[in-house]
Amino acid sequence: MPAGGRPTVRSRRLGTALRQYRHAAKFDQPQAAEVIAASQARISRLESGHVTARVIEVRLLLDAYGVDDPEVRVKLEELAKHSKGRGWWLEHAAHLRPDYLDHIALEDDATYIREWQPALVPGLLQTPSYAEAIANGSPNYIAPERVAQLVKVREGRQGKIEEGGATYSTILWESVIAYPLVGVDIHQEQLAAILEVGKRKNVTVQVLPFSAGVLGAATSAFSTFSFDSEPTTDAVTLENLRGTSVLEGPEDLAAYANMYDQLRSSALAPEASAKLIRGVLRSLKENAS
Repeated sequence: MPAGGRPTVRSRRLGTALRQYRHAAKFDQPQAAEVIAASQARISRLESGHVTARVIEVRLLLDAYGVDDPEVRVKLEELAKHSKGRGWWLEHAAHLRPDYLDHIALEDDATYIREWQPALVPGLLQTPSYAEAIANGSPNYIAPERVAQLVKVREGRQGKIEEGGATYSTILWESVIAYPLVGVDIHQEQLAAILEVGKRKNVTVQVLPFSAGVLGAATSAFSTFSFDSEPTTDAVTLENLRGTSVLEGPEDLAAYANMYDQLRSSALAPEASAKLIRGVLRSLKENAS
C-alpha cells in the first residue's frame, strides 16, 4: 500500500502509464492479470495507484504490451521502486498536508518545473524571512513551531534548484515585484535574492508587466512538471483555498501548458525582467533613505 494508505502521486503516475500502454496494446484487465498471475482487482488497483506495483510486475506488463523503449522502461521501473513516496521530506510528513507532500514529490522527480505566480513569490524562490512573514500573515493561525517547520521545508525544496537537479522557469506578475506584501526590508531582500537566483543557468525568471492587460488576472497560481528530457507537461498543481490539487488528465495538462505559453510570450524577456526588478529595488532603497 502506498505511504499513508492513499495513492501517492508517484503510484498514480505509474498506474496511469500502465493503463495507457495496456489500452494501446488492446489488452483488457483480465488479460493483463494473467500476465502477472494476479487477479483483475490487482490490475485495477495498480492502475489507480492504490497498490504499489513491484518492479517485476512492471517488467512483465511492459513486455506483454510490447513497450521496448529503454527510457520508458527505466522511468517506470524507477517509479515502481520509489512509489511509496520516500524522500527527504518524509521526516516532516507529520506536519504537512498530504496534498503538499504530493507537490513536493512532483518537484523532487521533475526535470522541468514551470510556475506562474500572480500574487506571491514562489516557494522555490522565497527567502527564509519572506516565507516566515507569509506564514505569519496567513488568515489561518499557524503556531510558531509549525512556521519554523514550514520554512525549513521551503529551504529543503530549494535544494533541487540549487543543485541543478531541474530546469526551473517562473513567471511573476508585476504586482509580486512592485507591491510589498511583507515588510519593505524583507521585500528588498527577497528581490535581491530573485536577481541572484535568476543568474543560474538552470533558472529563468520573467515578469508579466501590467501592460499585458487582463492576462495576469486570468488564472490563479499553478505549477507544471515534466519528467522527461523534454519540457512536456506531465502534471499540474493548483493552489486553492483548500490546499493544492494535482491535475493529470490530458485535457487539463494541455490547457495549462497552453496558458503557460501565453503568459511566457506576453512576459518580459529575462534580461528586461531583471532590469525591472532592479529598478523597483533601487526605488525602494531610495524611498527608505
